[in-house]
Amino acid sequence: MKLTPQSIRNNVRITWNGEPISKQEIIDMSVHWNEKQITYFKKIVKQGGTVKIGTNKFKIVIGDPILTSRGEKDGGIQQIPDTDSRF
Repeated sequence: MKLTPQSIRNNVRITWNGEPISKQEIIDMSVHWNEKQITYFKKIVKQGGTVKIGTNKFKIVIGDPILTSRGEKDGGIQQIPDTDSRF
């Protein structure tokens, strides 16, 4: 089993042994990994950090979330109840 493109989000920057690496290159490398290594890599991609798989060292940096002008995380679309749904 290997990683899928959905496993690596767009706001994640990954370096491999100090060099930037593309999503497709990581997917191609993951063909040679076992299930435990893939699971561990997915966890680190979600939270950020450094992981070493075999002789390959990956550094994962998570991008900042989108914030409002107040510096808060966006709450999404506010649902306003209409007159029919109140009763």
